[in-house]
Amino acid sequence: MSEVLKISSSKLRDWLKSETGSVFVPVHAKAERLIKEMREALESVEEVSRMLLKNSNKEIEKRNRKTYGRARALNKLARLFLDRVKQVKIPEQVSYDSFSEFVEEAQKVLVVTEIDVRNWFPRISPFFILDRRKFLAVFEKAKASFKKLKEFMAKEYVKTRTLEETFQLIDKLLSLEEELEDLEARKKKIKSDKDSIEKKIVEAKQKIETLKSKESLSQLSQLNIQIDQLKKELRHRLRHLRKPFIKFQRLVEYKGGLTPEELQNLRSYIHNSFEAFTREKAGYPVLKQILRKLSQQMSEGKLKLKSDKKRKAERDIENMLNKDSLNGLHQKCINLIEQRKQLSTSAEIAKTKDELSSFQERLKKLADKKEILESREKALKQSYSETLEKIGKCKSQIEQNIFDFLGKRVKVESLKG
Repeated sequence: MSEVLKISSSKLRDWLKSETGSVFVPVHAKAERLIKEMREALESVEEVSRMLLKNSNKEIEKRNRKTYGRARALNKLARLFLDRVKQVKIPEQVSYDSFSEFVEEAQKVLVVTEIDVRNWFPRISPFFILDRRKFLAVFEKAKASFKKLKEFMAKEYVKTRTLEETFQLIDKLLSLEEELEDLEARKKKIKSDKDSIEKKIVEAKQKIETLKSKESLSQLSQLNIQIDQLKKELRHRLRHLRKPFIKFQRLVEYKGGLTPEELQNLRSYIHNSFEAFTREKAGYPVLKQILRKLSQQMSEGKLKLKSDKKRKAERDIENMLNKDSLNGLHQKCINLIEQRKQLSTSAEIAKTKDELSSFQERLKKLADKKEILESREKALKQSYSETLEKIGKCKSQIEQNIFDFLGKRVKVESLKG
């Protein structure tokens, strides 16, 4: 088994040139020379076609009956010849692909032109004989140049096609490696930015916890917890009146029976009982007035309920009206609301809340930035992986091509992949 030669990607092109220079350089030089010859031959065809065009124009202007029709035919042919030759693109840089494309285009022009010459020149005879001979001489030289061009491509140039492709692959590999280095640098930059943001997030969270743990805020938090418990207790104490309240609202909206203020309070008790309850004065007089009118409607049979629901509602109404069963709860609610109001409006709480709000907003912005960076990081990782895969495939193809052309086993090494 032959020894594997390790070559860095940066030195690969120079090494391959030195190994193949004796084969590739002469072939490439010959390709350039043959293209130059073919270009000159086509330019000669173009020049002689212009001569045909000029001479046929002169004869057309004479309006000679014998030559007029043939002159027009030759004039048309000359224009076709010129148009075709102009369409052939001469490659600026010679490669096997550009060479073969040039051969294909030149062949099309020569084949179609030869058919036109074979079909139309006999019809123009015997006129323009010298012009036609001059054109045919130039055209034959162009065909001869093309024959050498095509034979060279089929017998000599095709052998170096793999080598030429390998040089192109080396350029591609170097470009991919530069792209990979750029992606690596961008990945490091994003990781650094993300680490910085994560550090700031931790600091912001710690500051928020510190602010929340302040005695004033802690007291406020405890008050809110107690108020939430009172809300639940009030909903529980009014649970048997919720259905009657809803039916009573529909009834009075249709038939009347409550003042506008009482109706507004009834709606409040249905949708936000705690808010309505804490607006009441001591002894909750508005609620009691509503309950009295509700009780009257129930006793008169104007507000119908199932017996069990009616019994429970009547029992609760009795307790609230005659035993003041909600007095203690009402006082607790009023006391806690007042305490929260006083605490919430203190200068210390206001300052702490502002700081807390500021840090919470900052934390949100940092979290948004982190999310954006993570999205970019994910896209970069995907691009990095894809580029690394392309580098691997490129190196494998280069190694295989070198073995096919030189019979030497090489291992292409690069910084990445």
